[in-house]
Amino acid sequence: MYKRRQFIKTLSAGSLACFLPWRVLFAGNGNNKKIGLQLYTIRDQMEKDVEGSLGSVSNIGYNYLEAAGYRDGKLYNMKPSKFANLIKRLHMRLISSHVSVSDENIDEVIEAHTEAGCKYIILPYLAQSERKELDDYKRLAEKLNRLGERTAQANIRIGYHNHDFEFEELEGQKGFDVLLNDTDPELVTFEIDLFWVFYAGINPMKYLENHPGRFELWHIKDMNNREDKDFTEVGNGIIDFEMIFDAAQRAGMKYFFVEQDMCKKPPMESIQISYDNLVKMNL
Repeated sequence: MYKRRQFIKTLSAGSLACFLPWRVLFAGNGNNKKIGLQLYTIRDQMEKDVEGSLGSVSNIGYNYLEAAGYRDGKLYNMKPSKFANLIKRLHMRLISSHVSVSDENIDEVIEAHTEAGCKYIILPYLAQSERKELDDYKRLAEKLNRLGERTAQANIRIGYHNHDFEFEELEGQKGFDVLLNDTDPELVTFEIDLFWVFYAGINPMKYLENHPGRFELWHIKDMNNREDKDFTEVGNGIIDFEMIFDAAQRAGMKYFFVEQDMCKKPPMESIQISYDNLVKMNL
């Protein structure tokens, strides 16, 4: 199996010289770090007990949240203002939300997320039927620009979250490159999921270096050192986050969120481990 840790560590020091260190901005103990959680990680717990689950997240130390529970004008079956008040009482803030946004529902989405005080609306996934050819990505870029004009009027940024399929070759190009090149940086940002970039066999530093300022949000998740390349807690895998975070300033990163799509341990235990490991890294 390709050794991804070695893949990252063989990057020359010179290739990082232009980056300002993120850890200088976020140095300190766990109490004053700004560590986010993508709530998809604890989706089953959120389904059963929203307030109790969020209380546990707050007790661990997370203070930024990214939602994955928007539907029909509500967040986790709550009015957006009520959800915002709940997490405010728990000393957390909703930064971003994963939403299947379209021309048809954009006004409703903007209204709900403005009410919730949310700063980013992120398109989280493309169905296979929506990514069959390169023109699909070109149409998506046009859609993101179009929707970005609408969200900007409400002081909300729209963005796109990658998986691995965006890096497949289509007509000699990668869909992700089309999205980056054909979207307006003033209107559209990106949430880079480092796990999926590695899973695709791509060096993420290539994108962080060559597209400065485009990656305002990051998903931090780790990969095990086995053949299955499965998810594991941040800091327990092979991705060298300490080196990658040196690129955060140039890449434009403003917020990052721990996410673990599938957990071998109870999800609350996994997000505790990830949080503790991030604190120890002193990023």
